Amino acid sequence: MGKAREQTWVWHFDRPVPDMWAVLADTARFNEAARVPKHEIIEIPQPDGAVEYFGLLKRGPFALRWRERPVNWIHERWFEHCREFVNGPLVSLCASFTLEPEGGGSCGRYTMSAEPRNWLGRLILAGSFFGKTSRTFETLAQQAAAFAGGQREKPFDYEPPKPSEETRRRIEAAVRAIEATPYGHRLAQRLADHVVNAQEADLWRLRPLQLARAWNVPARHVVEACLQAVRSGLLELRWNVLCPRCRVAKAWSGSLDQLPTGAHCPTCNIDYDRDFSKNVEAVFRPAAAIRPLVTGEYCLFGPLSTPHIKLHLTLDPGQTRTLDIDLPFGPYRFRTLEPGPERSIDWQAGALPTAIMHDDHLELGAAGAAGTVTLINRSRRPVTLLLEDRGWAQDALTADRITALQAFRDLFGGDVLRPGDDVGIAEITLMFTDLKGSTALYERVGDARAYRVVREHFAFLAAIVREHDGTIVKTIGDAVMAAFADPAAAMRAALAIQRKVADFNATHGEGAIVIKLGLHKGPCIAVTLNDRLDYFGSTVNLAARLQGQSLGGDIVLSAALAEDDGVKSVLGSLVATEEAAEIRGFDRPAQFCRLKPATISTAAPSAGILP
Repeated sequence: MGKAREQTWVWHFDRPVPDMWAVLADTARFNEAARVPKHEIIEIPQPDGAVEYFGLLKRGPFALRWRERPVNWIHERWFEHCREFVNGPLVSLCASFTLEPEGGGSCGRYTMSAEPRNWLGRLILAGSFFGKTSRTFETLAQQAAAFAGGQREKPFDYEPPKPSEETRRRIEAAVRAIEATPYGHRLAQRLADHVVNAQEADLWRLRPLQLARAWNVPARHVVEACLQAVRSGLLELRWNVLCPRCRVAKAWSGSLDQLPTGAHCPTCNIDYDRDFSKNVEAVFRPAAAIRPLVTGEYCLFGPLSTPHIKLHLTLDPGQTRTLDIDLPFGPYRFRTLEPGPERSIDWQAGALPTAIMHDDHLELGAAGAAGTVTLINRSRRPVTLLLEDRGWAQDALTADRITALQAFRDLFGGDVLRPGDDVGIAEITLMFTDLKGSTALYERVGDARAYRVVREHFAFLAAIVREHDGTIVKTIGDAVMAAFADPAAAMRAALAIQRKVADFNATHGEGAIVIKLGLHKGPCIAVTLNDRLDYFGSTVNLAARLQGQSLGGDIVLSAALAEDDGVKSVLGSLVATEEAAEIRGFDRPAQFCRLKPATISTAAPSAGILP
């Protein structure tokens, strides 16, 4: 044993706290850039349901093992982390980082402390340990500041593995193949450069919605480019089954027919099921032949590894902590890292409530002072309390969203659930259309020409549905079934169809058509029917029946859809008539709204883009 050594680095940044936190609190990325080696995490369940975490780093015949304490942090304030070594030259290695406003910029303080176990530990700490660390940290801090200020494209200097000449040829061929399709959107080279040059922290879970935001391009374009990149050999697609508590994938599959029905999360020590809308996420990663990734962790429980968690703090039995915190109003959830109770709040005013942990329940007490939160542990064991943002899924391309895109149907039509399997979808919006008077159309222009009109009308509908981030599920005679993950996008598509049908008719003379259209949203299940992904349930039935209530040229939407906030925003000042009708297969009259043709003609054009 020996005296602990400590060093603090102080940095003054021109950029405000949020900008610097987004870079410096990304501990996995920071550690990778600092060339910290990856390590293995071992999770050991405890009798009380908690989990202990141990790190393992192997180098030749040597194996370094330590107890991994969960990182404590307050969003955009501070984090602290400690490793307690079981063997090796050190007893412990701890780090803490605080970030505070300073004028128009911010001030960061990073402290590292280490306690030696033996003479070798004392020698390491007395030697170049802190000197090398200091040079690395100073360089990374300067690079982070430049990135936050828009002077760098990447947060940190990083030397990616160089691809071989054969790999480069594969990449070039993949780029050409992607751009030769309707799904490239001139993004193939940018995607390939990202795969080759990005840090591994960016590539294990390549999220198209996150890339779209960073690149400032339409989200659907990036999703389509990624899907085509899988077909062209640049990327792989994985279906992750996320734990509903920690939001980390504890099971995955390369195809829907191999998707597990549930999983066990050893971190949270719970079993959980799957739901296309809630916890099945489509993610991408480089194809193994393009860039193999090294398994392991750079940092467990870092603030930016789980960015939806805004507070993460371990409390001893009987301990109370009151902490400064600055969060926007919105939906949040208090819970524990360990298996246990949770409490959701819709925080709209005042201060956050006090969170009080008991042995068997989590109590929410009186609100404290503005800008603070108080945590109390009245249980008989240490607990890690969390406050998480329930709106965590903005970058998650959940299965209900990607399977409701036309590009997925076009490129992955064979990626379906295994026969007899079904998956719940919490909410989907379905559109049914049909041609009014199609029999008269066949009589008027003849079978051959009418058939061409019907086929061209399918293409007309498919183009609008795709433009609004939906997919054609199937055609039934002259009818079409389409699906959308976003109710507002479905509403925009319906308006576009009825508004643009006049343009279609202008080029078809006697083959003019009138479209009947119905919309409804609600829960359903995804199944495989006729070798394709399909939907089943009362939501499907009602959407089809509402199309039957259409008179042609109008739009019939269910009361549930009409009450959706996004749909209300799309409709704006458009006036819909409220109606009700007996619907076959339903016990009570269905409430619905009708947009008449004269009303639809006043709707402004709008395109649907994935948020």
